[in-house]
Amino acid sequence: MDEQLEGRVWVVGDSVTTDAMYPGFAMKLPLEEAARHVFYELRPGWTDEVEPGDMVVAGRNFGLGSSRPVAALFRQLGVRALIAEEFNSLFLRNCINYGLPALTVPDATELFADGDTARLHLTEGWCENRASGTRVTVEPLPEFVVDILDAGGLLPKLAREGYLPAEA
Repeated sequence: MDEQLEGRVWVVGDSVTTDAMYPGFAMKLPLEEAARHVFYELRPGWTDEVEPGDMVVAGRNFGLGSSRPVAALFRQLGVRALIAEEFNSLFLRNCINYGLPALTVPDATELFADGDTARLHLTEGWCENRASGTRVTVEPLPEFVVDILDAGGLLPKLAREGYLPAEA
């Protein structure tokens, strides 16, 4: 995984719940089909517009709610990274476990608008709006988190290190 990432952004607001990202009815569907319902009430049609390499920018309390594996859906859609002013801690950990980079950026929803291009560096700790040229310094991701992301998630990392059987 590259430590410097770039992609078109989609902005959502504060307190977006895991229920809004992964509706209950979709939890009974195969992953590929469930992914088509991300933000289905919050941003109808979004999954028809999002493209591999895009990023989601959110406000405070992003991922509030139950421990639904939303990160797997974002990865299925090709979302490259999540940027938020504040992540729910359980949601943030699920992102890491599924190998989805998530970077905390204060005032992220003021820094970006839909369609802007974000560039960020996970280990140097910065995030930039390519359109405006505005760059902010943020807390870099710890090395152990980057190692998990590099492996594609926690389970692949544990398998790679011999703690779990390698997947066939």
